[in-house]
Amino acid sequence: MGKLSKIILLFFLPILSWAQEVKIDGYFLQDSAKLGERVGYVLKATYPEQKQLIFPDSLYDYSPLVLLEKKTFISSTTEGVTSDSTIYYVSNFSLEPSVFMTLPVYEVARYDSITHFPLEAELKLKLTLDSIPEQPVFQENNVYQPLEKEFNWIVIGVLLGGIVLVILVFYLLFAERIKRLLKDRSQKRRWRQFEKEWIKQTTLLTQNPSLDLADEVQGLWKSFMEKLTHLPFQEWTSSEIGEKLDDPEVFKALRAIDLIIYAGVSEKSEEATDYLLQVAKEKHLEKLNEMKHARATS
Repeated sequence: MGKLSKIILLFFLPILSWAQEVKIDGYFLQDSAKLGERVGYVLKATYPEQKQLIFPDSLYDYSPLVLLEKKTFISSTTEGVTSDSTIYYVSNFSLEPSVFMTLPVYEVARYDSITHFPLEAELKLKLTLDSIPEQPVFQENNVYQPLEKEFNWIVIGVLLGGIVLVILVFYLLFAERIKRLLKDRSQKRRWRQFEKEWIKQTTLLTQNPSLDLADEVQGLWKSFMEKLTHLPFQEWTSSEIGEKLDDPEVFKALRAIDLIIYAGVSEKSEEATDYLLQVAKEKHLEKLNEMKHARATS
């Protein structure tokens, strides 16, 4: 009985060891392809689930084929056996009648790795011509083909130099006028924005006098005057502004707004804001006249 058990064990031992082996299979999805045609190469691996296998990536040398895309699939494990598969889409640019391909699969061991190769898969070249004659016969053609003419860089350089020279002369002659014209338009646009905002804020102040609105109106006027005259209106007090402009009425108008801010008194606020708008408009028109005179004398 003991001998019979040993014989049975020896019979099934190769089968059991084969079940634990790594099986690699590789093949093309078609047997032939045209030059440059996209072809799929399937690489399959079946191995025990405790093993770890790695398939080639895009850094691998696939010559004479060219890798276009790699498509992987999720591993599946059944009864301790894992199956992996990947499709490599490649193109053939070789003029050889057949090319052969076999991709490695790496089994990661504890201190080293084992490389497994499937059998070589053949891909035949599908020619669109039946045959290529050894001595090609050329067809006569007496129609002349136009030749591309080279750029005349000298002419191009002269033209570009002339354009640059014209732009430079134009700039030297009219640069100051253009700058003054732009400043004039900018000043007019700044005045329109100020006037629109001033009417909006002063109307709210007249309807509902408050400390915040009064402070905002006064700050709006000082900011405009400071940009217009380049004087520190924001730093000056109401009395200092009246002295600098030599206009006591400006002091009274600013004083009326100060009373709203510090005392909550809103009498004559509308008269004050109208006068301040008038002063700002006069200074604005003076600025435009200065710009106009500068353009005329330049």
